[in-house]
Amino acid sequence: MNRDDANEEKVEVRRSPRRRRTVSARLEGDTLVVMIPARMSKKEERHWVAEMERKLRRTSSEPVLAPPPPRVRGGADEALMLRCAYLSSKYLDGTANPVSVRWVPEMRTRWASCTPVDATIRVSDRLRKVPPWVLDYVLVHELAHLRVASHSQQFWALVRRYSKTERAIGYLEGLSAAAGWGIEIETP
Repeated sequence: MNRDDANEEKVEVRRSPRRRRTVSARLEGDTLVVMIPARMSKKEERHWVAEMERKLRRTSSEPVLAPPPPRVRGGADEALMLRCAYLSSKYLDGTANPVSVRWVPEMRTRWASCTPVDATIRVSDRLRKVPPWVLDYVLVHELAHLRVASHSQQFWALVRRYSKTERAIGYLEGLSAAAGWGIEIETP
């Protein structure tokens, strides 16, 4: 489905029989791609396309991820999914596309984790209160794992596309040390 109005973004809806409950969106060039379960009705499709367009406009004009973000069925978090779509588009050529991104209770040894096999990302609740540029670094780091699973030079080259990488690493190291959490951060 494409919009004819020149002021509107192009929209493409992709239905997947493997997708059960989650709805996600990402920018591919000037096209908003909305991924939905195949079983959704046309009415539900229209609702989610409008919702994702609204969220993307808000996310694009406000680079800040406002806490606390809303949760949706299936454990995915819409605001995190949209932020990841934006960051993937901006820093990773739109090629890192998680199926699910969600907040999880405080992790003991990590800020976040990614499972490339099923394209899921989990973000520690501890990051809800960090500055948006720090959260963006963590999301870019995890998104890069969808392209390169290891912490290789190729992986770090992707992560370093985010200009505040070193600053964010320093922030997280300082936060962990000050709070006595002992969370180690991977560094190049």
